Amino acid sequence: MLNDLAVLYTDNPALFAGSVFLLGLMIGSFLNVVIYRLPIMLERDWRAQAAELLPSVGDTAATASMAQAVPERLTLSTPRSACPACQTPIKAWQNIPVASWLLLRGRCAFCKAKISLRYPLVELATGLLSAWVAWRFGFGAPAACGLLVTWALIALTGIDIDHQLLPDGITLALMWAGLAAAVMVGPIAGSPIPVSAHDAIIGAVSGYASLWLVFHTFRLITGKEGMGYGDFKLFAALGAWLGWKLLPLVILLSAATGAVLGILMIVLRGRDRSAPMPFGPYLAAAGWLAMMYGDVLVNGYLRVSGLKH
Repeated sequence: MLNDLAVLYTDNPALFAGSVFLLGLMIGSFLNVVIYRLPIMLERDWRAQAAELLPSVGDTAATASMAQAVPERLTLSTPRSACPACQTPIKAWQNIPVASWLLLRGRCAFCKAKISLRYPLVELATGLLSAWVAWRFGFGAPAACGLLVTWALIALTGIDIDHQLLPDGITLALMWAGLAAAVMVGPIAGSPIPVSAHDAIIGAVSGYASLWLVFHTFRLITGKEGMGYGDFKLFAALGAWLGWKLLPLVILLSAATGAVLGILMIVLRGRDRSAPMPFGPYLAAAGWLAMMYGDVLVNGYLRVSGLKH
């Protein structure tokens, strides 16, 4: 049965991509839960640990505010998803990725409160990017690895945009998964991931150490912190998956994108230049592009610059 399915998907790339698109929609629904709940779970855990050392921390207004309208017991699986406005549990038919939001016209079925457009956008983006990965790599281990990286990067992007936070539970797990894939699967001809164990280890070390050095050099010169430690860990994770050779491309793409968007936000929206801006989404986008088309981008640049004929 499994062998027949593998042959079917191998011989029919479009069918494989379509199936992965549907899977991606469902994964996107779960990623919405991760993006919303994981920061709350982490903050509760941090405050609980701080309260053990400083009991007064547990009585702060911030703790009360955080707990408001959030169930006392909260995990990624429990309780059931509910409307943020009226707290009515969402029924199964109201939780179909993208389709339910369209059928409900972006409003809660009970209190008619608006449901953020971001929920179907995350689901749709996850489905489309997953299908893209499936089409690019075809059926096999590289596609499975690419999907894992894609889903982790989407979750990290959403959380960093909302909270300027890149949780260790995702960044470090992604890094160790990259190292494990390099050891257990190893490089596959024609695929950029996984890389060899040698390249993965050097990539992880180089990724973390390079941004750590930039961070401390910038702080020494300006007295300010230009990025967070989560960025170091995310770059290390990308190094574990992509190897050290593609890291310069990732940092160039992320820095260029961040600079352009930052300038546009200052000009068009009047954003305060001193206001912090998350770097994780730019790293994630650059890392995904490097995973998909890193060799094409590098070779294209070398040809344009005349360094390669």
